[in-house]
Amino acid sequence: MGETKCTTQNAVTEWSYTSGRSYADPFNEIELDVVFTGAGGEWRVPAFWGGGNEWRVRFAPPAPGTYRFRTACSDKANADLHGREGTLEASAYTGDNPLLAHGAPKVAQDRRHFEHADGTPFFWLADTWWMGLTKRLGWPDDFQLLAADRVAKGFNVIQIVAGLYPDMPPFDERGANEAGFPWEPDYARINPAYFDMADLRIQWLVRSGLVPCIVGSWSYFGVFMGAKKLKKHWRYLVARWGAYPVVWCLAGEWTMPYYLSEDKDGDEKRLRETWAEVARYVKRIDAFQRLRSVHEGHSGREIGEAGLIDFRMLQTGHGGHRDIPNTLTRVTESVAQQPKMPVIDSEVSYEGIGGGCWEDVQRFMFWTCLLSGAAGHTYGANGIWQMSTPREPYGPSPHGLSWGNTPWETAYRLPGSEQVGIGKRLLERYEWWRLEPDFDAVQPRWSPQNYYGPYAARIPGQCRIIFLPTQWMCPVVRGLDRSARYRAFLFDLATGHEYDCGCFTPDSEGQWSTGKSLPIAHDLVLVVEEVK
Repeated sequence: MGETKCTTQNAVTEWSYTSGRSYADPFNEIELDVVFTGAGGEWRVPAFWGGGNEWRVRFAPPAPGTYRFRTACSDKANADLHGREGTLEASAYTGDNPLLAHGAPKVAQDRRHFEHADGTPFFWLADTWWMGLTKRLGWPDDFQLLAADRVAKGFNVIQIVAGLYPDMPPFDERGANEAGFPWEPDYARINPAYFDMADLRIQWLVRSGLVPCIVGSWSYFGVFMGAKKLKKHWRYLVARWGAYPVVWCLAGEWTMPYYLSEDKDGDEKRLRETWAEVARYVKRIDAFQRLRSVHEGHSGREIGEAGLIDFRMLQTGHGGHRDIPNTLTRVTESVAQQPKMPVIDSEVSYEGIGGGCWEDVQRFMFWTCLLSGAAGHTYGANGIWQMSTPREPYGPSPHGLSWGNTPWETAYRLPGSEQVGIGKRLLERYEWWRLEPDFDAVQPRWSPQNYYGPYAARIPGQCRIIFLPTQWMCPVVRGLDRSARYRAFLFDLATGHEYDCGCFTPDSEGQWSTGKSLPIAHDLVLVVEEVK
């Protein structure tokens, strides 16, 4: 019946098949799948070309038990690749890695948030490493240092591009890793050695408890490569990494033409068609059905029929305070859209970009998005997204503008990354996944005429959380249960320090305020807890 292999639940196991028959162009001539059955399901998993006459397969059993497998090759006459059988025995995982203990992220039943495969809530806090697979973030020391820093600060997702990058022309040396580029010139075939080096980094993220949110390419490769080549690219990504607890982002700024395009309208139309075709393909071949989205320039809902994406990845600009109106409009409108799906602002005002957008902006974007109904938040720092170094400043984009050359070694220490983690830890004290906007629960409140007013949300039966961007006086909290007793405190978003406001009973109109000025002249969060 073939070889028996052993692994644990949710852990990736890998093995290879070698063909005694040679092919002139094995990557383009041969497709190999391995069909697994067990635990009440069936998974048809693509295998990937490892170079030469070797193909490799990766599988992560979703539950303990026995799984049988059989290979299915496009060359059915090749007995080395077709019809090979075996058994995989999976035991329960007993370690402390949350991704192996609880499984990959999925959309929660309320269609507003994420949870692990076993139903454990998953609070998305991502960092942006678009060019984290390049050799400028050296392996292993640099990569592992940055990963450890992000884990310590509370991040659990890393947004990273699979070799086909933004802000550079194709085959720009800035996009290479230690083994070169992901594709050969003219996109003739994949370069397996590039992905062997990328594997080390992706596997380290998972080992560290960080979910890789893998962006397959930037938008305009839809024009450079076309749907046929992009589907080959995506088949390879799904085969290499689909067994890991990843999230797929089909394309960055998915309808954006290349910076120097001379036919932007025509390219945008072609990109819409191409990425919709690719999205349908990825949905079909991904045996594990990992979360899918697109990094939006305008609206991901326009990608096509329902079911092609599972959540919204907004991009709302890098203007700092100037982009507050666009950010709040996009987030609140996206949260309100039907059918419901989780919303993440996946790119907004990287810390330090253009010499601004410092930690106060990072706190503002984090708290306003979360209290407006977002499922989490993505942080970014200029210098990290492009992995600039002192010896190799990233330099200009194709349009000639440089976003700044801060080295990543400096950027990872910027205070905003720690402060969004402080915010996450505060919310995780409560059943944050039940948090819902309740803007009228505070007076004054924010409005399109005053984006710097208080933002209120509530966890029914538990607490109210109110972000105070610029207030000097404690606001009035409204809609409280007049028969209940409450405790309140103010939370310093920069340090985590708490200022106790004591216990109280609301007045006859269900309202309360300290009536005092705030203890420190910067943004705070007011938490009003119900006392049981």
